[in-house]
Amino acid sequence: MLLRVVNVSAPSPDASALTSSRRRRLAVIVNPNATTTSPRLRSLVVHALSHRFEVEPVDTEGPRHATELARIAAESGADAVVTLGGDGTVNEAANGLVGTGVPLVPLPGGATNVFHRLIGMPGDIVDATEHVLSLADRWETRAVDVGRIGDRWFTFAAGVGLDASVVDRVDQRPKLKARFGPWFYAAAAVSTFNRHYVRHPPQMILELPDGRSLPGVTAVFQNAPEFTYFASRPVRLLPDQSLDSGTLAGAILRHSRPTVMPGITIRALIPSLDLGRHRAVEAFPGLTSAVVRTADERPLPFQVDGDYVGVTDRAEIGIAPGGLLIVA
Repeated sequence: MLLRVVNVSAPSPDASALTSSRRRRLAVIVNPNATTTSPRLRSLVVHALSHRFEVEPVDTEGPRHATELARIAAESGADAVVTLGGDGTVNEAANGLVGTGVPLVPLPGGATNVFHRLIGMPGDIVDATEHVLSLADRWETRAVDVGRIGDRWFTFAAGVGLDASVVDRVDQRPKLKARFGPWFYAAAAVSTFNRHYVRHPPQMILELPDGRSLPGVTAVFQNAPEFTYFASRPVRLLPDQSLDSGTLAGAILRHSRPTVMPGITIRALIPSLDLGRHRAVEAFPGLTSAVVRTADERPLPFQVDGDYVGVTDRAEIGIAPGGLLIVA
Protein backbone atom coordinates (compact mmCIF):
# COMPACT_ATOMS: atom_id res chain seq x y z
CA MET A 1 0.00 0.00 0.00
CA LEU A 2 1.43 3.36 -1.04
CA LEU A 3 0.33 6.50 0.76
CA ARG A 4 1.05 9.92 -0.71
CA VAL A 5 1.16 13.45 0.64
CA VAL A 6 -0.86 16.17 -1.03
CA ASN A 7 0.28 19.75 -0.51
CA VAL A 8 -2.29 21.99 1.14
CA SER A 9 -1.95 25.73 1.31
CA ALA A 10 -2.26 27.24 4.75
CA PRO A 11 -5.53 29.14 5.30
CA SER A 12 -5.49 32.80 6.13
CA PRO A 13 -5.79 33.47 9.88
CA ASP A 14 -8.54 35.94 9.00
CA ALA A 15 -10.57 33.39 7.06
CA SER A 16 -13.13 32.99 9.84
CA ALA A 17 -13.52 36.69 10.60
CA LEU A 18 -17.14 37.56 11.06
CA THR A 19 -18.99 40.66 12.04
CA SER A 20 -20.99 40.49 15.24
CA SER A 21 -24.23 41.27 13.41
CA ARG A 22 -25.29 37.62 13.41
CA ARG A 23 -24.75 34.55 15.54
CA ARG A 24 -22.05 32.24 14.31
CA ARG A 25 -23.12 28.85 13.06
CA LEU A 26 -21.37 25.93 14.74
CA ALA A 27 -21.43 22.37 13.50
CA VAL A 28 -21.03 20.25 16.65
CA ILE A 29 -19.61 16.80 15.90
CA VAL A 30 -20.16 14.39 18.79
CA ASN A 31 -18.47 11.03 19.22
CA PRO A 32 -21.03 9.13 21.32
CA ASN A 33 -18.46 6.41 22.03
CA ALA A 34 -15.78 8.71 23.45
CA THR A 35 -14.58 7.83 26.94
CA THR A 36 -16.24 10.63 28.91
CA THR A 37 -19.09 11.50 26.53
CA SER A 38 -22.72 10.56 27.21
CA PRO A 39 -26.15 11.47 25.77
CA ARG A 40 -26.82 13.68 28.80
CA LEU A 41 -23.52 15.49 28.39
CA ARG A 42 -24.19 15.98 24.70
CA SER A 43 -27.57 17.56 25.44
CA LEU A 44 -26.13 19.87 28.10
CA VAL A 45 -23.32 21.08 25.85
CA VAL A 46 -25.58 21.66 22.86
CA HIS A 47 -28.14 23.49 25.01
CA ALA A 48 -25.46 25.72 26.55
CA LEU A 49 -23.85 26.60 23.23
CA SER A 50 -27.26 27.44 21.77
CA HIS A 51 -27.42 30.53 24.00
CA ARG A 52 -24.74 32.27 21.93
CA PHE A 53 -24.47 30.32 18.67
CA GLU A 54 -26.59 28.66 16.02
CA VAL A 55 -25.83 25.01 16.79
CA GLU A 56 -26.15 22.03 14.47
CA PRO A 57 -25.24 18.83 16.36
CA VAL A 58 -24.57 15.50 14.67
CA ASP A 59 -23.22 12.19 16.00
CA THR A 60 -20.48 10.16 14.36
CA GLU A 61 -21.41 6.66 13.26
CA GLY A 62 -18.03 5.04 12.75
CA PRO A 63 -14.35 5.52 11.86
CA ARG A 64 -13.52 8.51 9.60
CA HIS A 65 -17.14 9.77 9.82
CA ALA A 66 -16.02 12.93 11.63
CA THR A 67 -13.78 13.76 8.65
CA GLU A 68 -16.73 13.58 6.30
CA LEU A 69 -18.95 15.59 8.65
CA ALA A 70 -16.32 18.31 9.08
CA ARG A 71 -15.79 18.57 5.35
CA ILE A 72 -19.54 18.86 4.76
CA ALA A 73 -19.82 21.52 7.46
CA ALA A 74 -17.03 23.57 5.87
CA GLU A 75 -18.58 23.30 2.42
CA SER A 76 -22.02 24.28 3.73
CA GLY A 77 -20.77 27.53 5.28
CA ALA A 78 -20.35 26.69 8.96
CA ASP A 79 -18.37 29.32 10.85
CA ALA A 80 -16.60 26.66 12.93
CA VAL A 81 -16.63 22.96 13.72
CA VAL A 82 -16.86 21.98 17.39
CA THR A 83 -15.87 18.48 18.41
CA LEU A 84 -17.06 16.70 21.54
CA GLY A 85 -14.79 13.71 21.91
CA GLY A 86 -11.18 12.74 22.37
CA ASP A 87 -8.07 13.15 20.27
CA GLY A 88 -9.32 10.67 17.68
CA THR A 89 -12.38 12.80 17.02
CA VAL A 90 -10.23 15.93 16.85
CA ASN A 91 -7.88 14.23 14.40
CA GLU A 92 -10.68 13.11 12.11
CA ALA A 93 -12.32 16.54 12.13
CA ALA A 94 -8.98 18.22 11.45
CA ASN A 95 -8.53 15.96 8.44
CA GLY A 96 -11.73 17.40 7.02
CA LEU A 97 -10.80 21.03 7.80
CA VAL A 98 -7.14 21.43 6.81
CA GLY A 99 -6.86 24.14 4.20
CA THR A 100 -10.54 25.13 4.30
CA GLY A 101 -10.22 28.26 6.47
CA VAL A 102 -12.95 26.93 8.79
CA PRO A 103 -11.64 26.71 12.38
CA LEU A 104 -11.80 23.79 14.77
CA VAL A 105 -13.05 24.25 18.34
CA PRO A 106 -12.34 21.07 20.37
CA LEU A 107 -14.23 20.27 23.57
CA PRO A 108 -12.76 17.55 25.82
CA GLY A 109 -14.69 14.30 25.75
CA GLY A 110 -11.98 11.65 25.72
CA ALA A 111 -9.61 10.09 28.20
CA THR A 112 -6.37 11.97 27.52
CA ASN A 113 -7.38 15.01 25.44
CA VAL A 114 -3.82 15.85 24.39
CA PHE A 115 -4.61 18.44 21.73
CA HIS A 116 -7.09 20.20 24.02
CA ARG A 117 -4.36 20.65 26.64
CA LEU A 118 -1.82 21.81 24.09
CA ILE A 119 -3.98 24.69 22.87
CA GLY A 120 -5.09 25.76 26.36
CA MET A 121 -8.64 24.43 26.36
CA PRO A 122 -9.90 23.76 29.92
CA GLY A 123 -9.88 20.08 30.78
CA ASP A 124 -13.29 20.06 32.47
CA ILE A 125 -16.15 19.94 29.98
CA VAL A 126 -18.24 22.51 31.90
CA ASP A 127 -15.34 24.95 32.08
CA ALA A 128 -14.49 24.33 28.44
CA THR A 129 -18.08 24.99 27.32
CA GLU A 130 -18.20 28.20 29.34
CA HIS A 131 -14.90 29.19 27.78
CA VAL A 132 -16.26 28.72 24.26
CA LEU A 133 -19.33 30.77 25.17
CA SER A 134 -17.04 33.57 26.32
CA LEU A 135 -15.36 33.53 22.89
CA ALA A 136 -18.55 34.59 21.14
CA ASP A 137 -17.68 38.26 21.67
CA ARG A 138 -13.93 37.96 21.14
CA TRP A 139 -13.70 35.42 18.36
CA GLU A 140 -10.10 35.03 17.23
CA THR A 141 -8.60 32.28 15.14
CA ARG A 142 -5.10 30.90 15.43
CA ALA A 143 -3.19 29.01 12.75
CA VAL A 144 -1.32 25.87 13.85
CA ASP A 145 0.84 23.44 11.94
CA VAL A 146 -0.35 19.96 11.01
CA GLY A 147 1.89 17.05 10.20
CA ARG A 148 1.10 14.34 7.71
CA ILE A 149 1.92 10.67 7.39
CA GLY A 150 0.66 9.05 4.23
CA ASP A 151 -2.87 10.26 3.63
CA ARG A 152 -3.55 11.30 7.25
CA TRP A 153 -2.93 14.64 8.92
CA PHE A 154 -1.96 14.65 12.59
CA THR A 155 -2.25 17.53 15.05
CA PHE A 156 0.44 16.62 17.59
CA ALA A 157 2.11 13.22 17.00
CA ALA A 158 2.38 10.14 14.81
CA GLY A 159 4.28 6.90 15.08
CA VAL A 160 5.27 3.85 13.06
CA GLY A 161 6.12 0.56 14.72
CA LEU A 162 5.97 -0.21 18.45
CA ASP A 163 3.82 2.69 19.65
CA ALA A 164 1.32 2.04 16.84
CA SER A 165 1.15 -1.64 17.82
CA VAL A 166 0.47 -0.60 21.42
CA VAL A 167 -2.30 1.78 20.36
CA ASP A 168 -3.84 -0.98 18.24
CA ARG A 169 -3.86 -3.33 21.22
CA VAL A 170 -5.41 -0.69 23.48
CA ASP A 171 -8.06 0.31 20.93
CA GLN A 172 -9.20 -3.31 20.70
CA ARG A 173 -10.16 -3.19 24.40
CA PRO A 174 -12.14 0.02 24.88
CA LYS A 175 -13.60 -1.00 28.25
CA LEU A 176 -10.16 -1.60 29.77
CA LYS A 177 -8.92 1.61 28.15
CA ALA A 178 -11.76 3.58 29.76
CA ARG A 179 -11.40 1.91 33.16
CA PHE A 180 -7.63 1.88 33.63
CA GLY A 181 -6.47 4.66 31.28
CA PRO A 182 -2.68 5.17 31.21
CA TRP A 183 -2.02 2.07 33.30
CA PHE A 184 -3.61 -0.10 30.63
CA TYR A 185 -1.42 1.63 28.04
CA ALA A 186 1.63 0.83 30.14
CA ALA A 187 0.66 -2.82 30.52
CA ALA A 188 -0.08 -3.07 26.78
CA ALA A 189 3.29 -1.50 25.97
CA VAL A 190 5.21 -4.03 28.07
CA SER A 191 3.22 -6.96 26.68
CA THR A 192 3.50 -5.82 23.05
CA PHE A 193 7.22 -5.13 23.35
CA ASN A 194 7.98 -8.52 24.90
CA ARG A 195 5.79 -10.49 22.50
CA HIS A 196 6.47 -8.78 19.18
CA TYR A 197 9.52 -6.51 19.39
CA VAL A 198 12.17 -8.32 21.43
CA ARG A 199 12.61 -11.00 18.77
CA HIS A 200 12.44 -10.30 15.05
CA PRO A 201 10.46 -7.02 15.07
CA PRO A 202 9.32 -5.46 11.78
CA GLN A 203 12.21 -3.58 10.18
CA MET A 204 11.96 -0.15 8.58
CA ILE A 205 14.08 2.40 6.76
CA LEU A 206 13.64 6.13 7.29
CA GLU A 207 14.84 8.20 4.33
CA LEU A 208 15.74 11.81 5.20
CA PRO A 209 16.02 14.80 2.83
CA ASP A 210 19.80 14.96 3.34
CA GLY A 211 20.17 11.52 1.75
CA ARG A 212 20.58 9.48 4.92
CA SER A 213 18.76 6.15 5.19
CA LEU A 214 18.33 5.16 8.83
CA PRO A 215 17.36 1.58 9.76
CA GLY A 216 15.22 0.91 12.80
CA VAL A 217 12.15 -0.70 14.34
CA THR A 218 10.09 2.34 15.45
CA ALA A 219 9.85 5.94 14.28
CA VAL A 220 8.01 8.82 15.95
CA PHE A 221 7.15 12.30 14.74
CA GLN A 222 6.17 15.19 17.00
CA ASN A 223 4.36 18.38 16.01
CA ALA A 224 3.93 19.82 19.50
CA PRO A 225 5.71 20.22 22.85
CA GLU A 226 4.28 16.92 24.14
CA PHE A 227 4.00 13.55 22.42
CA THR A 228 1.19 12.54 24.78
CA TYR A 229 0.39 12.48 28.52
CA PHE A 230 0.67 9.74 31.13
CA ALA A 231 -2.22 10.79 33.40
CA SER A 232 -1.24 14.40 34.17
CA ARG A 233 2.45 13.91 33.39
CA PRO A 234 3.61 15.15 29.96
CA VAL A 235 5.47 12.67 27.76
CA ARG A 236 7.93 14.91 25.95
CA LEU A 237 9.95 12.66 23.68
CA LEU A 238 11.62 15.42 21.66
CA PRO A 239 12.38 18.92 23.02
CA ASP A 240 11.94 22.41 21.59
CA GLN A 241 8.95 21.60 19.40
CA SER A 242 5.83 23.75 19.03
CA LEU A 243 2.56 23.90 17.12
CA ASP A 244 3.78 26.81 15.02
CA SER A 245 7.44 25.98 14.36
CA GLY A 246 6.83 25.10 10.72
CA THR A 247 8.72 21.81 11.14
CA LEU A 248 8.44 18.41 12.78
CA ALA A 249 10.77 16.67 15.20
CA GLY A 250 11.42 13.00 14.60
CA ALA A 251 13.37 10.05 15.96
CA ILE A 252 14.00 6.43 15.07
CA LEU A 253 14.72 3.58 17.47
CA ARG A 254 17.52 1.52 15.91
CA HIS A 255 16.81 -1.73 17.76
CA SER A 256 14.55 -3.10 20.49
CA ARG A 257 16.74 -5.16 22.79
CA PRO A 258 15.32 -5.66 26.31
CA THR A 259 17.98 -3.40 27.82
CA VAL A 260 16.74 -0.43 25.75
CA MET A 261 13.29 0.11 27.17
CA PRO A 262 14.07 1.21 30.77
CA GLY A 263 16.17 4.11 29.50
CA ILE A 264 13.57 5.02 26.86
CA THR A 265 10.81 5.04 29.49
CA ILE A 266 12.77 7.23 31.91
CA ARG A 267 13.58 9.75 29.18
CA ALA A 268 9.94 9.82 28.05
CA LEU A 269 8.60 10.60 31.52
CA ILE A 270 11.22 13.11 32.68
CA PRO A 271 10.83 16.26 30.56
CA SER A 272 14.36 17.49 31.25
CA LEU A 273 15.86 14.39 29.58
CA ASP A 274 16.26 14.23 25.81
CA LEU A 275 15.23 10.99 24.09
CA GLY A 276 17.53 11.84 21.20
CA ARG A 277 20.57 11.39 23.45
CA HIS A 278 19.78 7.73 24.07
CA ARG A 279 22.38 5.44 22.51
CA ALA A 280 19.75 3.47 20.55
CA VAL A 281 17.94 6.54 19.17
CA GLU A 282 18.69 8.80 16.23
CA ALA A 283 16.84 12.13 16.46
CA PHE A 284 16.34 14.72 13.73
CA PRO A 285 14.78 18.14 14.49
CA GLY A 286 13.64 20.63 11.87
CA LEU A 287 12.07 17.96 9.66
CA THR A 288 9.82 19.00 6.75
CA SER A 289 9.74 15.79 4.73
CA ALA A 290 10.82 12.15 4.91
CA VAL A 291 9.86 8.68 3.74
CA VAL A 292 9.40 5.62 5.92
CA ARG A 293 9.26 2.20 4.27
CA THR A 294 9.43 -1.44 5.18
CA ALA A 295 12.86 -3.06 5.05
CA ASP A 296 11.76 -6.69 5.23
CA GLU A 297 8.48 -6.67 3.26
CA ARG A 298 6.40 -6.83 6.44
CA PRO A 299 3.77 -4.05 6.60
CA LEU A 300 4.37 -1.38 9.21
CA PRO A 301 1.64 -0.36 11.71
CA PHE A 302 1.13 3.38 12.15
CA GLN A 303 -0.90 5.71 14.34
CA VAL A 304 -1.90 9.37 14.27
CA ASP A 305 -2.72 11.39 17.41
CA GLY A 306 -3.05 8.22 19.45
CA ASP A 307 -5.42 6.41 17.07
CA TYR A 308 -4.38 3.27 15.21
CA VAL A 309 -4.81 3.75 11.45
CA GLY A 310 -3.59 0.54 9.85
CA VAL A 311 -0.48 -0.70 8.09
CA THR A 312 1.62 0.57 5.21
CA ASP A 313 4.58 -0.52 3.12
CA ARG A 314 5.68 3.05 2.44
CA ALA A 315 4.49 6.44 3.64
CA GLU A 316 5.63 9.99 3.03
CA ILE A 317 5.98 12.38 5.97
CA GLY A 318 5.26 16.10 5.58
CA ILE A 319 3.93 19.22 7.25
CA ALA A 320 1.56 22.07 6.38
CA PRO A 321 2.70 25.14 8.36
CA GLY A 322 -0.37 26.97 9.67
CA GLY A 323 -2.57 24.48 7.83
CA LEU A 324 -5.31 24.32 10.46
CA LEU A 325 -7.23 27.11 12.14
CA ILE A 326 -8.40 26.75 15.73
CA VAL A 327 -10.37 28.83 18.23
CA ALA A 328 -9.55 28.16 21.85
